[in-house]
Amino acid sequence: MVDALEYNDINAEVRGVLSSGRLKLTEQNIIFKNNKTGKVEQIAAEDIDLINSQKFVGTWGLRIFTKSGALHRFSGFRDSENEKLGKYIKETYSQEMVEKEMCVKGWNWGTARFMGSVLSFDKDTKTIFEVPLSHVSQCVTGKNEVTLEFHQNDDAPVGLLEMRFHIPAVESADEDPVEKFHQNVMNKASVISASGESIAIFREIHILTPRGRYDIKIFSTFFQLHGKTFDYKIPMDSVLRLFMLPHKDSRQMFFVLSLDPPIKQGQTRYHYLVLLFAPDEETTIELPFSEAELRDKYEGKLEKELSGPVYEVMGKVMKVLIGRKITGPGNFIGHSGTAAVGCSFKAAAGYLYPLERGFIYIHKPPLHIRFEEISSVNFARSGGSTRSFDFEVTLKNGTVHIFSSIEKEEYAKLFDFITQKKLHVSNMGKDKTGYKDVDFGDSDNENEPDAYLARLKAEAREKEEDDDDGDDSDEESTDEDFKPNENESDVAEEYDSNVQSDSDEDSDASGGGGGGDSDAASKKKHKEKKREKKEKKEKKHKERERTKKTTKKKDSNKPKRATTAFMLWLNDTREQIKRDNPGIKVTEIAKKGGEMWKELKDKSKWEEIAAKDRQRYQDEMRNYKPGAGAGSDNEESPSSKPVKKRISEPSPTKKANTSGSGFKSKEYISEDDSTSSEDANKSNSEPAKKKSKTVEPTSNKKAKQSESEAEATEEETNESNDDEDDASD
Repeated sequence: MVDALEYNDINAEVRGVLSSGRLKLTEQNIIFKNNKTGKVEQIAAEDIDLINSQKFVGTWGLRIFTKSGALHRFSGFRDSENEKLGKYIKETYSQEMVEKEMCVKGWNWGTARFMGSVLSFDKDTKTIFEVPLSHVSQCVTGKNEVTLEFHQNDDAPVGLLEMRFHIPAVESADEDPVEKFHQNVMNKASVISASGESIAIFREIHILTPRGRYDIKIFSTFFQLHGKTFDYKIPMDSVLRLFMLPHKDSRQMFFVLSLDPPIKQGQTRYHYLVLLFAPDEETTIELPFSEAELRDKYEGKLEKELSGPVYEVMGKVMKVLIGRKITGPGNFIGHSGTAAVGCSFKAAAGYLYPLERGFIYIHKPPLHIRFEEISSVNFARSGGSTRSFDFEVTLKNGTVHIFSSIEKEEYAKLFDFITQKKLHVSNMGKDKTGYKDVDFGDSDNENEPDAYLARLKAEAREKEEDDDDGDDSDEESTDEDFKPNENESDVAEEYDSNVQSDSDEDSDASGGGGGGDSDAASKKKHKEKKREKKEKKEKKHKERERTKKTTKKKDSNKPKRATTAFMLWLNDTREQIKRDNPGIKVTEIAKKGGEMWKELKDKSKWEEIAAKDRQRYQDEMRNYKPGAGAGSDNEESPSSKPVKKRISEPSPTKKANTSGSGFKSKEYISEDDSTSSEDANKSNSEPAKKKSKTVEPTSNKKAKQSESEAEATEEETNESNDDEDDASD
């Protein structure tokens, strides 16, 4: 005979949803453990009243009735396991696994039968559907009608809200059938009615989630939270776990209740109740039970009179009535000497408690993670900071929880705890130390210079200077455009042409017929805008010129600076450092050399060489003249370097407007006021060839002008000689 049967992929019905878990059948119990919540349900072998098999789509399942009338349904068994499971149930529990036949025809009339806590709607001998009355949250009667409302499950994509039954009136009946139906439903439904006296009352208890102060009244099957705004009635069987945890400051205590199903406040669901107590608050209560009831019903676990701190008294009452043990902190002790690790979760500060079988985070939102849910954990740096780190927990379903901003000192304690619990660390290297990827820096001294950071800053500065130089050159070419007359109007400066004055424009606009005033006003407004833009542009350019950096040219003849004793020693021992430290980075050689230089006792050799080099530098600087090597790089002086101007070709209308202006066209660039008008006309005739001109010094221009005049004179002489020869012929 097989001692036990165990199935891993079995679904149990929980408020209309099939929840996966593990089912184990033993001689003493039938045990189901929910994979999501970790809740364990046990059905004692002596409590089993009936076991049926039931067909589902693609699989088949079990219907187990207990002597108290409760129904448990499980599905997910394969066809090949039917015979083996039926044989085991018959030998172990002395039950025949009879198949439950379902009606496959559609009927809206039938017979309602109440069997324990199940309402079955049948046609003849076959069941159409059945409703576990423990899922009913409310029952409302009407004339010949009864309405059932059901508890909702957050995991259900589609949920049944209510069902309505029509019950015909029967004249010969001694009792109203509607009232009888309602009474049968209410006897087994999980409808909480605060009838009778409470077992214990705790006044003004501070609750963090949901936030407020509530009076807690404890009854035999439920407890009530009564506040100023909200009132909750929570069944005892909806409490999954109890936690009693000390605050990190050791001056407060957390009492946490895990709920399934959660309580609702509007659209918010609270899966955890977090109660906060002060250890010095004490109370004394007297339970309304006789000594016999305490001994027989509660097995002597409660006393007639309880006194002590409020959290201890409440925890003891809850523990006995709910039937759950209270989980406390494990053997983990952090750097602060407490069981809590300060951290942040979802942008809210709280405390992480490593427990014997999981982690719990308090609070907002509270979170409980069991070790069996965890796929791996990971240690990571917190946003590049060297003073804290992140603790990442990856679950088997793919969910990742990140607890950030944990102090660096907690790392060793937390890592040792993870290793002890044999959790998989995803970033553990081959050395199995776990410290590989979490680099907090070589020193606690934050003022220690960082060579890598300094190099990055230097490169950034160089890049900024290059960008500034490029921008300045572009702005210089733009801002230094040709300006014929500085005293002209602003519009003339803007359009590079000498248009008529404001008064002329206004008179022309006003003489143009209707709408002249509006045109003049719009032109004035347009000119004002242009003037403001021009002023802003000039102001910005002056500020840039004032703040522009000037770069000094390097003199190739300037003596080389003297080398320090440390650099002379480092240049000589660089290769030795590389051999002694294989794989050392280039940026770390100087740091390593500095450490070795400090430990070096005899430095006289290098100091003598450095002194000689320093004397050499001083002697060369005495004979050095600052301007001696300025022209060695074949660079032209600023006076001889041509200044390039960017010229834009004006439109034909502008050319026409400049015919009667008082200044020269922009295409002709010259600083010589004595240039003839004939040359200016030549330059106007070829605008395409002269978009960019080089302004040369006046002396060079005069020399070139004299050469051109000499050439012209020579050509005229030659032409006259040719005419004379022709005449003689």
